[in-house]
Amino acid sequence: MTASREEVVLLADDGTPIGVADKATVHTADTPLHLAFSCHLFDGDGRILVTRRALEKRTWPGVWTNSFCGHPAPGEAMDDAIVRRAAEELGATIENLTVVLPDFRYRAVDASGIVEHEVCPVYTATIAGGLDPVASEVLEWEWVDARILLTAVDATPWAFSPWLTLQLPALYEDRALEASDQL
Repeated sequence: MTASREEVVLLADDGTPIGVADKATVHTADTPLHLAFSCHLFDGDGRILVTRRALEKRTWPGVWTNSFCGHPAPGEAMDDAIVRRAAEELGATIENLTVVLPDFRYRAVDASGIVEHEVCPVYTATIAGGLDPVASEVLEWEWVDARILLTAVDATPWAFSPWLTLQLPALYEDRALEASDQL
């Protein structure tokens, strides 16, 4: 693999790895199932980081989404891939990495017809230091209260990535139940 070529792990329908493909060529109108991850990053005040995808992103340019996501390289441990991607995309160091939705998977088609089709475990982490997002990845970012984000996603789902609209309610379902038990 050359430095400029990023490969993704292709998966059978049951999640078994079946090969690799060049990431630059895999996202099309007929994207094969492949391995990815999403991470929701929190600060010391419990706020969640949402990012707006750069306009040059191939899929869902300009929409608001989770903190960051990516693909583990063939043979790369998932935790290592997430730590690597946090540094590459956000200029961030993370800690307390925890898988919260290990079986998350989705298929979505953006307005241009390009498909995302991923087995995409969802993680949470906390930021350990500063944030310096890369402009080719992140147009804007904001630390927000999760309740406000949930309300915004519910009211205007079209302004957010499809994976965020699916992940966020599942991510907060248990937390909402815990909060209501305390009332």
